[in-house]
Amino acid sequence: MSSDKTAVDHNTFDDEGTFDDDVFDDDVSDDMTDEDRDGTDESRSGAVRRKAAERAAALSKPAADVSAAASTAASVTASLPALIVEAVRNLLARPLASYQLVLTMAFLLTTFGLVMVLSASSVEGYSEDGSAYGLFTTQVIFAGLGLVVFYLMLRVPIRLLRRFAAPSMAITILLLGLVLIPGIGVLSQGARRWFIIAGVSVQPSELVKVALCLWGAHLLASRRRDNASIKELLIPLVPVAMLVCVLIILEPNLSTTITIAIIVGAMLWFAGLPIKVFSAFAVSGVVLAVILALAEGYRSQRVMSFLGGIDDPQGAGYQARQATYALANGGVFGVGLGQSSAKWNYLPNAHNDFIFAIIGEELGLLGGLLVVFLFVLLGYIGFRIAHRSTDPFLRLMTATITVLILAQAFINIGYVIGLLPVTGIQLPLISAGGTSTLTVLAMLGLLANAARHEPEAVAALTTGTPGRLARVLRLQPPVAYRQSRAETLRDRLDQRRSSGGRGTGRSAAPGRAAATGRTGASNRRGRPAEPAPSRGRFTMPWKRTKAPEPAPARGASARRTAAGGRTRPAPSTRVGVDYRGGYPGAGTARRSASPGWRAGAHQPRTPRSADPGRDRPTYGRAGRR
Repeated sequence: MSSDKTAVDHNTFDDEGTFDDDVFDDDVSDDMTDEDRDGTDESRSGAVRRKAAERAAALSKPAADVSAAASTAASVTASLPALIVEAVRNLLARPLASYQLVLTMAFLLTTFGLVMVLSASSVEGYSEDGSAYGLFTTQVIFAGLGLVVFYLMLRVPIRLLRRFAAPSMAITILLLGLVLIPGIGVLSQGARRWFIIAGVSVQPSELVKVALCLWGAHLLASRRRDNASIKELLIPLVPVAMLVCVLIILEPNLSTTITIAIIVGAMLWFAGLPIKVFSAFAVSGVVLAVILALAEGYRSQRVMSFLGGIDDPQGAGYQARQATYALANGGVFGVGLGQSSAKWNYLPNAHNDFIFAIIGEELGLLGGLLVVFLFVLLGYIGFRIAHRSTDPFLRLMTATITVLILAQAFINIGYVIGLLPVTGIQLPLISAGGTSTLTVLAMLGLLANAARHEPEAVAALTTGTPGRLARVLRLQPPVAYRQSRAETLRDRLDQRRSSGGRGTGRSAAPGRAAATGRTGASNRRGRPAEPAPSRGRFTMPWKRTKAPEPAPARGASARRTAAGGRTRPAPSTRVGVDYRGGYPGAGTARRSASPGWRAGAHQPRTPRSADPGRDRPTYGRAGRR
């Protein structure tokens, strides 16, 4: 009876599925020790529980691994923007980051421009010359010449750039005058703008942009002072620029005239021209541009068509309307590279002024945004170089070049998408145009040269071993900027004027050390000389604070009383200008750059034998020192 009951209980225990001897006997027997086998039922049940716990842990481990991997992926995804920002910061923190970025941008824009010129000009070139590669070949030739000029601008020392700035400006003005002479300049489409040299057309109005950037920056940097007069800032820069504009208008070429005005305006803005005067010049320039635009028939039709005064789809508004159709046809992703339909003689000058419409049609909205991003990045690099440069000439030059390239790019994009009237300004390095490509590459070469003269870049290039690219290009180490004697004196005078005009007694003695260029050394009497004041880095004009006018001291007059009752003239603020730059090997300052007025400096000294007990000179009557 008892055995039957035990069998029933055993079957019931198996049916409940709590423990199954067939399943656990082998495993438990393997894991149990001899004491467990000889022990009670409690030891057996404990071993079974331990085995069940181990199996449960083994089954839950993959799930834990999956959850850990998911949490890790989520954390990486969340920190991805931070990682990108940190990588960009590390890239920009490198000493040669600006220089390498300029080289990269020049290569990317030039290559992208050649590809788009080939795509946009193939149909028109084949219809006119029987070859789809005619315009593309010309563009490649000028791009190659532009790379040579880029290399030359990269190698030339800064002091030589400043030395040849004025001659280059005179040569380009002469070329602008020669191109207007019939028989010398070539007349094409109602304008006389080009020379034909060995079958290649050269446009002097494009060359004058580089010359004006160099000469204007050199001129304003040579005359830099916080309190420089308006006359010093405007003359002779504005008269020369007006002469250039008149010669270009006679071609006629309004678009280049606008770019010349942009160059002059940018230079005056960064040189610190008062906002009121700058605003007056800007308004005058806009009014003059509107008058010139309405004076010519085709220009006025373009402006009136933009304003809606002329609704002629086949006339003045035909080109802008076809550009809009091309952009609409491209959509977001475009129809594919080389698959544009607007270039089949539907859109005039598709390879030149309106190449951005072909980019929008073939590469879509993404391609257009990519072009905008490249120019915005180039603008950031240019202003970064201007901000980090210590040479005022490089600051002005790089800032002006950056503004010029950005202005041309966004004016072109603006009239292609319908935000501005058609002006004919090309898209830099992307539109077909040999001389334009040459000049823009020359400007980028100047930017790269300025990037190599950043203080951190100079330290890296002069102390370490030259890189592989520098060895291949045979680039000489850059020379650190050093203020010339005239510039140091000018800073001293500005500091003295802003501090209240103290110029008597021993307070003026540091001027002698400043004039000699010995900063940080000791003077004759053992006192440490004051370091030359730093001009600081590139700052925008609206962030600059003009020093207040010093209040005259009591009893001060234009003529100061000397110790012996005599009168001396007040110190003159006229200083010589060193037009040769502040780099070693550029020569010394002009002799007219006097170290400034010092008490008794112009009076004859009494020999020491006349006053053996004193080391000071005597002035005036005997006994008065």
